Amino acid sequence: MKIIDLTHTFTKDMPTFPGDPKPTLEQVAFIAKDTFNDHKLTTIMHVGTHMDAPLHMIAGGKKIDEINPDKFIGKGVLIDVRGKDKINAEVLENVSIEEGFVVLLFTGYGSKFRTKNYYKGYPELAEDFANKMVELKVKMVGMDMLGPDYDKPWVTHKILLGNEILILENLTNLDQLLNIKNFEVIALPAKFNTDAAPVRVIAKIS
Repeated sequence: MKIIDLTHTFTKDMPTFPGDPKPTLEQVAFIAKDTFNDHKLTTIMHVGTHMDAPLHMIAGGKKIDEINPDKFIGKGVLIDVRGKDKINAEVLENVSIEEGFVVLLFTGYGSKFRTKNYYKGYPELAEDFANKMVELKVKMVGMDMLGPDYDKPWVTHKILLGNEILILENLTNLDQLLNIKNFEVIALPAKFNTDAAPVRVIAKIS
């Protein structure tokens, strides 16, 4: 068995979308002084590798802590969409996806994380792609970029979250899953009473 970590490390200089509040991560207790170490984190939820719950875009939608943990684990499939400006349903041709799968999109943008180029030019998910995910009844859609769309009215966000398909944003190391046919995705978010949460995402290759 092999484990691939698909999660960016959360550091004190964590990048955020331009205009969003900057997180802080600081050590507030030290062994030499206090006999123990401790750290304090202040952050919005949509920073680094995180999971969107329905409430993020759907009024009255479920929060992270209200989601059945069964949704956090599923057989994975990776789709290589590098070089595409728009990710539409055509990328699903010849891809076998069953109910309960986790669909991961490898855009290549994960390599630009922590650079200003990460926030522009990434491909959007088309409505027909999102609708196909609903039709196939997948559990999660994940990507190595900022999110599935750019701005209001957040159509693809709402299609996915409105059907309780969770969204994994800002993944990394998806290149390590190229040509891997059988793997399982485990994405465990912090159990926060919020619309989203930091998540540790791994791929387990048996």
